[in-house]
Amino acid sequence: MNSCILMAEIVQDPQLRYTSDAQIPVAETIVQFDPVREGDPPATLKVVAWRKLAEALNQNYHRGDRIVIEGRLNMVTVDRPEGFKEKRAELTAQRIHTIAAAAGGHQAAPAAAQPQPTPAPTPMASTPPPQPAAQPAAQPTTPTTPTTPSADEPLVDDIPF
Repeated sequence: MNSCILMAEIVQDPQLRYTSDAQIPVAETIVQFDPVREGDPPATLKVVAWRKLAEALNQNYHRGDRIVIEGRLNMVTVDRPEGFKEKRAELTAQRIHTIAAAAGGHQAAPAAAQPQPTPAPTPMASTPPPQPAAQPAAQPTTPTTPTTPSADEPLVDDIPF
């Protein structure tokens, strides 16, 4: 089974286009993730999304957003202008989750929970009044659009390793 989960930062705004025959939406973006070894440059990867996920990627995600992408890793062959073919890795997204926005991003940071005032004990009480339960911090919602691969979506799994 070909399944990949990757935490990365979007380094190029998603571009939405449509297939020529069935007018199916396709979005492409470039993401960057931390290198495996210290001192190596960050690695980049092309991410492709189809249909509703493509529209959601184009509308909800922008350069600088940190995301978790679930999908299939593929190797595609690209004809270079120099006259040779090059193989590149490409991730076909099935789900995308937001983990944080960059400084000045389009999402607001979660609000911190305010401490609740404790009532003063009454002189007649023999036991202390109950303490209110701690309120958890509000969690931001993440736009998630699960999709299932369809017959129109290309399946390329020629990974050489």
